[in-house]
Amino acid sequence: MSAASVERPHDDRPLIAEANRIMDRLPGYRVEIIGGLIIVSPPPDGAHARALSRMRRPFVAAGLDGDETEVLEGIGLWLPAGAEDFAIPDLAVVDADFEDHLVENNCYDPIAFRLVLEVTSSNYQNDLRTKVAAYAQAKLPVYVIVDRRHQRLHVLTDPTGDNYANHRVHAPGEIIALPDSIGAKVTIDVDEVLKAGRPRTN
Repeated sequence: MSAASVERPHDDRPLIAEANRIMDRLPGYRVEIIGGLIIVSPPPDGAHARALSRMRRPFVAAGLDGDETEVLEGIGLWLPAGAEDFAIPDLAVVDADFEDHLVENNCYDPIAFRLVLEVTSSNYQNDLRTKVAAYAQAKLPVYVIVDRRHQRLHVLTDPTGDNYANHRVHAPGEIIALPDSIGAKVTIDVDEVLKAGRPRTN
């Protein structure tokens, strides 16, 4: 059963209705609407899940999964730039009262999000281009991308229009500190995360 099934019917929202039908037909796939287009992503591979797990740990260790904030995977984010747009980031740091900010279709207002994070898969250009614009337009303060294809980690801050004023690219070997605005001091070992995101060969 898809999480979106609670919200049926959506006859007056044709894209959302179609996205929900796709979710029902393809369990495990991620279905999003960005820029008025339905984007369907296959279930992630094991290395993607491993990189996501490594990224989650520092947030939890810093105390962000507690009273004031939560660290959540696969939570719906309403994108105000489009009439039916929404995304499902791999990981998010949200305010503890995020459920007070439900918009529709199990998606929440960007105002409750302090950080969103994506780990790239085969459709990496969505994370590196399409979602940069969408997340900036939603004024999400911090966007982190684990770029497995190019072996880099991107930290984008200060959204302005459809882009971020600050976009720092970090290479293996760097230890980076995320902005304190997320609510705690969080450092990331770029090498550890990128190694975790590489498929293991026999």
